[in-house]
Amino acid sequence: MRQAFPVLVAAISLLTPSTFAEANWPQFRGPSAGVVKDDILPDTWSTTENVVWAVEIPGRAWSSPIVWGDRIFLTSAASEGDTEMPKKGLYFGGNRSKPSDKLHRWMVYCVDFDTGKILWERLAHKAVPQHPLHIKNTYASETPVTDGERVYAYFGNVGLFCYDLKGEQLWSEKWPSFKIRYNWGTAASPVLHEDRLFIVNDNDQQSFLVALDKKTGEQIWRVERDEKSNWATPYIWENKQRTELVTPGTVKVRSYDLDGQLLWELGGMSSIAIPTPCAEHGLLFVSSGYVGDRKRPLFAVRPGAAGDISLEDDQNSNEYVAWCQRKGGPYNPSPVAYGGYVYVLYDRGLLSCYDARTGDEVYGRQRLAEGASAFTVSPWANNGKIFCLSEDGETFVVQAGPEFKVLGRNELDEMCMATPAAGRGSLIIRTMSKVYRIQN
Repeated sequence: MRQAFPVLVAAISLLTPSTFAEANWPQFRGPSAGVVKDDILPDTWSTTENVVWAVEIPGRAWSSPIVWGDRIFLTSAASEGDTEMPKKGLYFGGNRSKPSDKLHRWMVYCVDFDTGKILWERLAHKAVPQHPLHIKNTYASETPVTDGERVYAYFGNVGLFCYDLKGEQLWSEKWPSFKIRYNWGTAASPVLHEDRLFIVNDNDQQSFLVALDKKTGEQIWRVERDEKSNWATPYIWENKQRTELVTPGTVKVRSYDLDGQLLWELGGMSSIAIPTPCAEHGLLFVSSGYVGDRKRPLFAVRPGAAGDISLEDDQNSNEYVAWCQRKGGPYNPSPVAYGGYVYVLYDRGLLSCYDARTGDEVYGRQRLAEGASAFTVSPWANNGKIFCLSEDGETFVVQAGPEFKVLGRNELDEMCMATPAAGRGSLIIRTMSKVYRIQN
């Protein structure tokens, strides 16, 4: 059931379309890896303040919304029975040995940007799940991706479904159900570049990287990977020398050219890889930081690397690794590179800042607030601020730059584990049951 909220119609009517940056948000973390190039995003909101609309989305999903023009796309998985509710924070015992025995519906939704009305919904798949999940995961945790003509909805161990913007299914590829470590379920999202769609499927049985023709779904190439289960979305790194497809892993970070040829690899990662890389000032920042591991690195990689560029135990840099903070990596949230700094948000509510060029620590782990100790969402940056959304639904607004200062706190009073989208002067935030459009 859709819930409408009052807005300042008179004020909004004074704003012409040219007032807003017309940036689309076509994928997980957007076109600039969490940096929102739009100077009029809101930095204050609540369940009623600065809310244009909120719409309830059936089912459970931690996939992020994506935005193209006047449309917002989301995925969800709805059970035809009760589902176990997760607890917040890090804890053991959340994995389950058996999949749900309830019939599930894997759904794709298109929402009108202006009104919040659901324009169409499509049933992609209907079945009893074949694989178990961690209680905090969902059967729809991969973020869809769009090129403005088609929407690609990927559901880990179910398959890939392509729709046009009117909701007509153009093609689909069903996916085998592979065993995932600890029965945690899947999470890595697809990425697009030009006419190719790239998917990493790292599991405990048959890990691979595949490139598909975005128009037909036909396989262009496939590379087998010496990896086990990972949850990191790959990253398209367009640097001055070439375009690379960077795939974090627990054994090694590997970079491929767009034809699937291995360019370089980097060892020394944590035993669980989740964060997605980002780039700034010609450097690539890649990290992993499982809280129970001694290895929790944050690396900065230079363009042009070739072969194995792993650091020796006594090294913090080499020809292609510009610097390394060996204990700087986050567990779940992806770092964000902004304004000459790399910001790292840790699951337990701490924020660190490093100089992007040198790796020097600008400030160490600063606590956002007492009691704020559960963070999975990746931070985003905009207009001189860093935004950190907790699992409690509270966003902490932090001053960007060398001085740590919390500027504000915004509450939505519901669990959040999906990284928001942005565009046209608005934030699109997904909670456990709703999607909010927030605008000044």
